Amino acid sequence: MLNIETLRQVPLFTKLPEERLQWLLTQGKEVWRQPGEVHRHQGEPADHVFILLEGRVRIVQKVGNQEILLAMYEPKTLFGELPVLMGQEYFWASGRAVTQCHIFELPNAAFWEMLSSCTCVMTAILRTMAERLQSVQAISQQQEKLVALGTLAAGLAHELNNPAAAGRRAAGQLRETVQVLQPLTIKLNQQQITCTQKAFLADLQKDTVARARKAAKLDPLTQSDREEEVINWLERHKISHAWKLAPTLVTAELDLDWLENVKANIGELLLGNIITWIDKTLQEEELLNQIEQSTARISTLVQAVKDYSYMDQAPIQEIDVHEGLESTLTILSHKLKQGVLVTREYDCEVPRISAYGRELNQVWTNLIDNAIDAVDTVNGQGQIWIRTACENDFLLVEIADNGPGIPSEIQSHIFEPFFTTKEVGKGTGLGLHIVYRIVVEQHQGDIRIFSQPGNTRFQVRLPI
Repeated sequence: MLNIETLRQVPLFTKLPEERLQWLLTQGKEVWRQPGEVHRHQGEPADHVFILLEGRVRIVQKVGNQEILLAMYEPKTLFGELPVLMGQEYFWASGRAVTQCHIFELPNAAFWEMLSSCTCVMTAILRTMAERLQSVQAISQQQEKLVALGTLAAGLAHELNNPAAAGRRAAGQLRETVQVLQPLTIKLNQQQITCTQKAFLADLQKDTVARARKAAKLDPLTQSDREEEVINWLERHKISHAWKLAPTLVTAELDLDWLENVKANIGELLLGNIITWIDKTLQEEELLNQIEQSTARISTLVQAVKDYSYMDQAPIQEIDVHEGLESTLTILSHKLKQGVLVTREYDCEVPRISAYGRELNQVWTNLIDNAIDAVDTVNGQGQIWIRTACENDFLLVEIADNGPGIPSEIQSHIFEPFFTTKEVGKGTGLGLHIVYRIVVEQHQGDIRIFSQPGNTRFQVRLPI
């Protein structure tokens, strides 16, 4: 049975008079928790504060499928006061018993009355709260960055996978093509070919490749009709695998006149080998183009990451804000492919500014990512606008979306730490708080929000 002497052993209550301690006993209630048992779940109403009389309690925050350890409380400790003091309606972390625990629960009304009437308690609690808030905020901010990094890494892996797979597939096909082309070239060299014919073949190969590079893409019906014509011509001249050769020849705009010209200069005897040689040459060129395009895409993505992180550059430098916005869009392109239309309205006269490039890109990432999440509910008609302009001595960057908007009653709270409109486990409530700190505190800028259904705008102003 809890008594006054037990409460007095709690450092927070050491200086309280006996009648105050007796009052506390009448206001609260005792609970016991077994090892591993959850005392309060993340997302439950923050309607009590707790005094841990015996045992140890582990405070964790769930982000996605992971639990992040925020604190470990020892006996004779107050906990659970942060959400109450910060005006939060729900706990943003869970408490789980590590050992058998004896806990005294005090309702919010009694807690506030104690604060207002006992100066010594108020001073001790506020000091403790400030220390805990700083510690929890540092841990959560680091976790927010890791979550953002994980999101970017997953998106980058997704974007890199397609060109990497295409390049690998093309390299394998190129090996097969070369294994056919090289012996065929040697075989042609061993044939009795005149000097005139050799010169013709050299020009033919060069002209054919050039012609293929400039060839226009045909509609499916025209492609099919021309392939049928080529197949009939090849079969009349007893050239095997005509159905395999025709698509490559037609795609390269090699028509019946071209075939007749080859026949006239080479003759019937070598015609089949020459047509096959040209086919493999064109395949080789196409596969090389695929590898070049794939590696170029990979290079573009790597450059986007370097631009995004300002790798190998000083922390503060002259930056082009448009480059940062574009590299951020490249990093988030895997999310934009789900039917989100991005409209850029850039002012080309916007000057370069001195800023922390990495940190500003974190701002763009949070704002654009939030906009993408907001328009997910617009049934495939989501749209985002990114605008830049000069306003007196400030550079304006506006990120807008046509999502459902942010209710007016919570707009004043969205930059507060741990405030989130996302469901439990999907947001730490620090993304916009970090944005505010980077823009306002680090860059002496300004950030504002204007929101109504179908038109939400975040305006960031940075000093020029």
